[in-house]
Amino acid sequence: MDLLPDLKKGKRGAIAKAISLVENNPNEAKNLIKKIFKDTGNSIIIGITGPAGAGKSSLINTTSVALKKLGTKPAVLAIDPSSHVTGGAILGDRVRMTESTDSGTYIRSIASRGSTGAVSHSLRNSIRVLEYAGFNPIIIESVGAGQTEVEISTIADITVVVFNPNTGDSIQTIKAGLTEIGDIYLVNKSDLSGTNQLFDAVRDFIGATERNPVILKTSVKKNTGIKEFAKTLKDMMAAKKKIKKEKDQERLIAELKDIVLNNIDEKIEEMLDSNKTFLTYVKKLQSKTMNPFDAGDKITKTLMK
Repeated sequence: MDLLPDLKKGKRGAIAKAISLVENNPNEAKNLIKKIFKDTGNSIIIGITGPAGAGKSSLINTTSVALKKLGTKPAVLAIDPSSHVTGGAILGDRVRMTESTDSGTYIRSIASRGSTGAVSHSLRNSIRVLEYAGFNPIIIESVGAGQTEVEISTIADITVVVFNPNTGDSIQTIKAGLTEIGDIYLVNKSDLSGTNQLFDAVRDFIGATERNPVILKTSVKKNTGIKEFAKTLKDMMAAKKKIKKEKDQERLIAELKDIVLNNIDEKIEEMLDSNKTFLTYVKKLQSKTMNPFDAGDKITKTLMK
């Protein structure tokens, strides 16, 4: 069945099938991306990250509604580190995002598969599916856990870092690597006590940097700061559109290197499994008549001939 006509119309069933292919069926996914590739790359990608419990899902829910009112057509991909194990977090995200789903926003959780490289691989192509289906912006939600948010910032055109006054270690978290990636920093749940101290700390620690990011307060509960945040995003989308082409060209170079290295990796794996020289050196290594570095160099030379 040809998914493309329904996908182009933005039909939900077709989008769901296409993203499932991207996640679970590499060969079918390749065929799909080959067909749609020309018509992708035009949407602004917004990455939203921050510690677990910062209130990202509820924030994205209300912000999506506000962005829709500003004339955009948002979609959300929530990277879910646990979905392939328990399925629990998917449901949680969906429940918290019902309002935006009702207003026509497409929301999908995708599993991180526990590996950072895999995140970008299935994510890149899921983004392409949504671009082909006419969504712009595409919002990526990730749990701020080490490597993933840095990876998100390489995929996103706009990176938003969310904190809340309840994460007592916020200032430590801020110092731990989120300072370089944000275009916008949000102190969310700003109805809670401790908001002003956290806002000041973020402003002093990050606002003074050369990049001069935007720092805002938001509260989903009180519905404050959401419109301002959505408006800031829309303005930034227009600004980032101008430099997107250059950034995309860099991303395509990185993606191509990725694919070539993966292909080579697979080929070499196959070659080694059936390579007599390799087995000879394995025996030398096991009997300690040779060290691993010399063995590795010799095998590499035979493969590179």
